[in-house]
Amino acid sequence: MGALARALPSILLALLLTSTPEALGANPGLVARITDKGLEYAAQEGLLALQSELLRITLPDFTGDLRIPHVGRGRYEFHSLNIHSCELLHSALRPVPGQGLSLSISDSSIRVQGRWKVRKSFFKLQGSFDVSVKGISISVNLLLGSESSGRPTVTASSCSSDIADVEVDMSGDLGWLLNLFHNQIESKFQKVLESRICEMIQKSVSSDLQPYLQTLPVTKEIDSFAGIDYSLVEDPRATAQMLEVMFKGEIFHRNHRSPVTLLAPVMSLPEEHNKMVYFAISDYVFNTASLVYHEEGYLNFSITDDMIPPDSNIRLTTKSFRPFVPRLARLYPNMNLELQGSVPSAPLLNFSPGNLSVDLYMEIDAFVLLPSSSKEPVFRLSVATNVSAILTFNTSKITGFLKPGKVKVELKESKVGLFNAELLEALLNYYILNTLYPKFNDKLAEGFPLPLLKCVQLYDLGLQIHKDFLFLGANVQYMRV
Repeated sequence: MGALARALPSILLALLLTSTPEALGANPGLVARITDKGLEYAAQEGLLALQSELLRITLPDFTGDLRIPHVGRGRYEFHSLNIHSCELLHSALRPVPGQGLSLSISDSSIRVQGRWKVRKSFFKLQGSFDVSVKGISISVNLLLGSESSGRPTVTASSCSSDIADVEVDMSGDLGWLLNLFHNQIESKFQKVLESRICEMIQKSVSSDLQPYLQTLPVTKEIDSFAGIDYSLVEDPRATAQMLEVMFKGEIFHRNHRSPVTLLAPVMSLPEEHNKMVYFAISDYVFNTASLVYHEEGYLNFSITDDMIPPDSNIRLTTKSFRPFVPRLARLYPNMNLELQGSVPSAPLLNFSPGNLSVDLYMEIDAFVLLPSSSKEPVFRLSVATNVSAILTFNTSKITGFLKPGKVKVELKESKVGLFNAELLEALLNYYILNTLYPKFNDKLAEGFPLPLLKCVQLYDLGLQIHKDFLFLGANVQYMRV
């Protein structure tokens, strides 16, 4: 039965995404919801995993006293017990409001083989046995919680088991004699098994499952400098139709983590439970990521002429910029330019019903690349725009469409005299609207494949964009290796 405790978390954790310590009670950045439909599927898959696992375990020995007529009381021992075959027909995994989960297994049977010994002061008997246990029913309630480190906790709050019938066939020294009293042996075997089942489950939860949960990491590396904190911010919530797990969802700098000034918003999730799983991702996740990558300088860029497609009409040369800066080509004839862009503050993503958008503001410094390999600053611009997007999902990929906002260009400084920022702004808007965005949208229309989670495939995906968060629903298929 230790396999029961091990098989259950592996299925649930695969479906629920599982988990720097923080105080519990903050708003979550991520929420994973598994519905009664998802729990039913998890129970089916867990039953298959448990059935395979049971065939690999060895049951503990047990002993007791047995009264044999005309012989007296003897001491029996059943040892070397192995499950030869098992058939687990029905299982159910249901949420228990305010507590956690209820797991039940019914209409199941197990065939066990092993060795037996009977000792009496003046003799010793031994042989092999074959026991068939039918009509096994088990029910256990799991109380789910969390601790201050953000890791989940689990305890078996109640357990009951029942066995409809036990048949024992014994062979060996005088095994025929013991078979005459098989009712007494079977009754003892049944009582022992019924008491041992819950005892083993309670022990497995406390000695195997709970210690395993304490080893779960609450942070995960994303790349060389960023990580994600997915510690629990409160106890998992169970209602009559679903189980929800709330994660912090903060992206942080691995080398020097510091308090985040942003607050995760309150997410009012739709009361949907038609699909197996749902995931809510707030703007807090994306915006804490933006803070980290901005601090690391990932949003800065540098562009030179050799990076521009050969067929482009716009070149990064002093000659090409003559319409905007007439003196530039005269002072620096036939020379290349380099544009260095920086983002003064991290851009923050905004979610509104059906739409996501971001306001972008950057400063661009232009340099002339001199023959001496040095750089001469010539002008500085500020560029501001807004980009919004619509995203859609299907079974295998994500597609989308970008809606451009107007680009606004402002001259901050010029070392080469008059600069026609209005003309550059008009040219940029024309180029972006007619060339750049169509290329992006063609690529987005083709779509990007969704990542395949380990052993799990999502299908029937549906995406909703609400104020402050994305809400993704999906059904799940477990991929057997």
